[in-house]
Amino acid sequence: MSLLFQTLVIFLFAMNLPAQSETLLANVEHRQKQSLNGQWKIIIDPYETGYYNYRYQPRTDGYFENRKPKDKSELVEYNFDTSEELTVPGDWNTQKEKLFLYEGTIWYKKSFQYKKKTNTHAFLYFDAVNYEAIVYVNGKKLGEHVGGFTPFNFEATNELIDGENFVVVKVDNNRKREGVPTLNTDWWNYGGITRDVYLINVPQTFIKDYFLQLKKNSLTEISGWIQLEGKEKLQEIKIEIPEVKKSIQVKTNENGFAGIHFSADLTLWSSENPKTYTTKIISQTDSLEDKIGFRSIETRGSEIFINGKSIFLRGISIHEEAPFGGGRANSEKDADTLLGWAKQLGCNFVRLAHYPHNEKMIRKAEKLGLLVWAEIPVYWTILWDNKDVFANAENQLTEMITRDKNRTPIIIWSVANETPVGEARYNFLHHLIKTAKKLDPTRLITAATEIHSDKNKITLSDSLSNLLDVIGVNEYIGWYGGIAEDAPKTSWEAKYNKPLIISEFGADAKFDLHGNAHERFTEEYQANVYVKQIEMLKKIPFLRGMSPWILADFRSPRRPLPGIQDMYNRKGLISDKGEKKQAFYVLQKFYDEKTK
Repeated sequence: MSLLFQTLVIFLFAMNLPAQSETLLANVEHRQKQSLNGQWKIIIDPYETGYYNYRYQPRTDGYFENRKPKDKSELVEYNFDTSEELTVPGDWNTQKEKLFLYEGTIWYKKSFQYKKKTNTHAFLYFDAVNYEAIVYVNGKKLGEHVGGFTPFNFEATNELIDGENFVVVKVDNNRKREGVPTLNTDWWNYGGITRDVYLINVPQTFIKDYFLQLKKNSLTEISGWIQLEGKEKLQEIKIEIPEVKKSIQVKTNENGFAGIHFSADLTLWSSENPKTYTTKIISQTDSLEDKIGFRSIETRGSEIFINGKSIFLRGISIHEEAPFGGGRANSEKDADTLLGWAKQLGCNFVRLAHYPHNEKMIRKAEKLGLLVWAEIPVYWTILWDNKDVFANAENQLTEMITRDKNRTPIIIWSVANETPVGEARYNFLHHLIKTAKKLDPTRLITAATEIHSDKNKITLSDSLSNLLDVIGVNEYIGWYGGIAEDAPKTSWEAKYNKPLIISEFGADAKFDLHGNAHERFTEEYQANVYVKQIEMLKKIPFLRGMSPWILADFRSPRRPLPGIQDMYNRKGLISDKGEKKQAFYVLQKFYDEKTK
């Protein structure tokens, strides 16, 4: 590991928490807010003319000023008011045909009315913008954010005025070698303001964040903390769970922090009974309400236990792609459809790949009793020795956990997918795992690793597994290597006494393309792969779950085969038009058998 990277790691872990651009507000769903969703004016700017001058120096009079000519002689070469529009939330690729393959900068502008309030902070909150965002209010820069799948916010209190205001966002979805993810992925690079945008008002001293979950290895003790932000940090805080008549009080310290620990007789959240409780946090200046479920998660040897009971995770992987035509999924309806299909399949578990999905998916999974694997896009071959790449990955991990740590269905945080074995990668992921455990000591940690096989024998020997609570493995016997009939002949061994989740297996099939079981891209080929994989998986003694690849077909520029792929990864059990393939029913039958 390079000296520069070592220095960065020592500096970051000397601090209490990873660096963030600004306070990230927790539980936005239950805060006072004004939606800025809807139609936004846009300017397509492939040369970044609105940001750089002809010497490629940042402009002081860029598009963010939203200037209007003072008279007919003044030169202003843009006009948001007469420009075209895009819908927010939404990707630009599927809204306008000319933007389908576009990668670059688009400027977004939205006007809105605002009434200033005394003793109030105003934050501009974005649930996600892909990939880089620079945010301005009334021509003044609020801040920048990097990362396409996690929330961020900036305080706008001093920039807002009574009456009409405008926000401008420079959005750039260019892929970068030093990005997270990097240049090369296997999903569509949907650009734009892809998730909800809100203007959030909070009191002068407000509840910034909180964490309430069962204490690790306990079924009755709740532990956590509350953090206030503002001038009046010394306060009494009340936590109430009215349904069980539980009320406790704690005092914050001079930093606005209070630890929490109490016992309660609760009905535990489970897949069979996804019970949540209205939980109220009341300070002297603010109050928040949430619906929180309480459940335990742990491993013992090669088993996984939920609420003290051994469980097999009947899963499926899901991309955040809208059903019936594609585009970035971002609505309640999208969540209902995708997770509804998972329930029809017989799942009790979903892997939300390969990046944090929108909060609607998490909260819907919570209501449906679907356990969740959540991950960040440390994917394939990123720059392991680059300090900025590490800081970016750690910030995305931090933002994901900050948003979702009180969401009961998430049982696993994943730090990587299919990354090459090596010392730099090991050190990089080791420190991400430390960060995850520091932010949330209650959940399990995994990564989707790759297999290393010798003919018909697979040995789980990746040294990263030593750091994981659960070993994730992607394998494609019958598609990228060998034939389907090789799978039942394959034996599995592990160097580590830990649970195994087969996080990916599968094969491509175009819906309604038929042939024999050895004809690629047919439904019969895909179904046969599933049949033979299941034969193999039944014989792995330490297997505790699976999330085959993938629920539904999704767009990918890596898949150009005309008439078959047409820029879709066809490994879905369901087509991009919502049609179930034969393999769907093969897996459904197996999952039905697992419940008996």
